[in-house]
Amino acid sequence: MYSRLSELRPEAMSLKQKEVLEEILRGPRQNLDGPFLAWIHSPELANHAQRLGAFCRYHTSIPLRLSELAILTTAALWQSQAEWLIHEPIARENGVQADIIEALRSGREPQFEDEQEKTVYLLTLSLYQQRRVPEPLYKQARALFGESALVELVGILGYYAMVAMTLNVFDVRLQTDQPLPFPEPKL
Repeated sequence: MYSRLSELRPEAMSLKQKEVLEEILRGPRQNLDGPFLAWIHSPELANHAQRLGAFCRYHTSIPLRLSELAILTTAALWQSQAEWLIHEPIARENGVQADIIEALRSGREPQFEDEQEKTVYLLTLSLYQQRRVPEPLYKQARALFGESALVELVGILGYYAMVAMTLNVFDVRLQTDQPLPFPEPKL
């Protein structure tokens, strides 16, 4: 991976940066990919964010298929190239259908057969676009997932929005021959 931030070499890292790096490498990710390439420049942020991220990605009560759907929806709405490239294969592996993935990537509304998937998508869209969730959608999500899982879903969305912003601002990219999933905006 690369970014527009200056490269941090281990010999130039502060003690705090080295400690956070070691914790990240010992954790479930075992790499400094994605936003951690940027966050390590602020070790306190990296420390807190990597712990929140580990919970959001690996330990919520939301099934992985649904959390990956929420992450892909986030990546598509933010047009976050690296977030999409990292999570698209994970979403496929965990049961998100190819037609849903392609609809998200191309900016179309997916056709859902599964009520939980549709609810995750609509809640994500509503929260990002309207900054609120209407009462009927809230009640449906609460009935499907329960309050605790619904709180966790909102946490996933907030965390991955922060990831998308980080990746976009610092132009964090995978070094890959794969085509970018979204057109690059002209700035």
